[in-house]
Formats: sequence, C-alpha cells, structure tokens
Amino acid sequence: MQENKDRICIRELEVYAHHGVFAEETRLGQKFFVNADLSMQLRKAGTEDDLSLSTDYGQVCQTIYHFLTEHTYRLLEAAAEHLAERLLLDFPGIRELTLEIRKPAAPIPLPVSSVSVSIARGWKRAVIACGSNMGEKERYLQEAIDKIAGDIKCRLLCSADQIVTKPYGGVEQDEFVNGAFLIETLYEPEELLTFLNRLEAEAGRERVIRWGPRTLDLDIIFYENRVVRSARLTIPHPDMQNRIFVLAPLAQIVPEWVHPLYQKTVTQLLEGLQEKEMPGETAKGSSAAV
Repeated sequence: MQENKDRICIRELEVYAHHGVFAEETRLGQKFFVNADLSMQLRKAGTEDDLSLSTDYGQVCQTIYHFLTEHTYRLLEAAAEHLAERLLLDFPGIRELTLEIRKPAAPIPLPVSSVSVSIARGWKRAVIACGSNMGEKERYLQEAIDKIAGDIKCRLLCSADQIVTKPYGGVEQDEFVNGAFLIETLYEPEELLTFLNRLEAEAGRERVIRWGPRTLDLDIIFYENRVVRSARLTIPHPDMQNRIFVLAPLAQIVPEWVHPLYQKTVTQLLEGLQEKEMPGETAKGSSAAV
C-alpha cells in the first residue's frame, strides 16, 4: 500500500490546561503547545476546491483545545494518547496522525526550553478469519461481525461468503462454517486479540480440546504487513498458507494482499495449495476451521 504524503499541519497551538504529575500543575495549570500532522487524501478537495472533501482544520483546533482544557492527565503520554484517539474517531478523513504536546514550563531544575511527547497513530487494516461448528453457526458468526462493526475502534470494510468445511485435526465433530472479513482498527495487534477473545467468550467458546468443536473462532490472519511473534500471538497466522478454508474466503476480499514472509499474494498461495490437492478435491471438501 503506497504511503500517502498529503498532510494538514497545525503548528504551536497554544492551550492553557491542567496536566502534570504534581498537584500545583493540575491546580494552577500552565501553557501547552500542540503540533499535529494529519494524514489524509487531499487530491479531490484540492481539485474541486471543496472544504467538505477535506477536514476543517479550524474544527480540529477547536477539538484539541476543548479536549485538553476539559480533561486532566498526569502524564503527557496519556493526554497525547487520548487526544489522538479522539481526533481519529471524530474526523473520518484523518487516516493517520503525528501528535506532539510540548510543555515549556516542565518542572525540571535544569536549563531546558521545553519537554514534549510525540506519538504516531492511525487506522490499520487487519484480516480476520472466523469459524463455528456448534449450535447456530451462522448466527454466531454474524453476531461477531455485528459486534466488531459496532465497536468504535473498528470499521468493517467487507466480508467473504461463508463456506461449509470439514473438521480439521482428527477430532470427531460437526462440519464448520468459515468466513473472513477485512477491518480497519485503532487496536494494536495484541489489543485486537484481547477484543476478539472477549467476543469468543461471550459466544460461549471453551478451549478444551485442540482443534476441537467451538461456538466461535476468530483469528487474526494479517495486520497490515506486520510480523508479530509473542507468547500470545503470531501474525501472519502460522498455518494459513496450508489451509484452503482460510485462503478461499481471503481470496474473495483481499486477493492481492502479499504475505510479508512468503512474498506471495493470497491468490498465489491459494493456487499453489490447490495444485497439491488430489484431482476432484474442492475447497469445500478439503478445508477446515482455524
């Protein structure tokens, strides 16, 4: 995905607010200065000379001012984090932003002109695979999608058709219904995992038998082009390239998404796996749940 170079830049917006670790700072207040670089698509607004196609930087300044004066945080880090989230939620045109809050009167007994905190945040794309083979399977999947679409930190972009698949891993159980969907999110990968695990728990998911039956399975397949290896999470999903039931739905919604490790598109991975299948096998007959 090509980096967008369009920006609206706000420099040295002065705000008198009450943030700081010490009681005097929150009681008396002090001056803060805010710098913001807002990343968005400005081509159409520029060619048509239409403010409605851009983001009103006057309104952005008002939002920054009111947010910082109406809230109190001990840390600049917290003020910046919450302000960045507010801007990304309130102004749909902002894709990413870099936000700096500068504190010229920082309580440091040394000659220093100011201290600042700068963060970069934005909407990130993630691909989620879903599956169910207990109870009302389609309802579990649809309720999960609805809850994700209804979360303020997620935007549902599209979803694949659901497919019926055979169970995986040698455990005797019912057939699965599988699918996938593409979202934009403000959650970082492990935060997104926590959110998805909560949705699984709300659907009655119990992790008793590996590859066993489950009411709801939600797995992060891709998150931007990131490679994540932690005790809780592996991205890209470590076995997605071997599972047609994952690749077939993905090929509907993100066929050109490139696997960051194998450097192949989803379509290429699917075609390569299909070539290994026995003659006459179909994605429906040879796939399984994540």
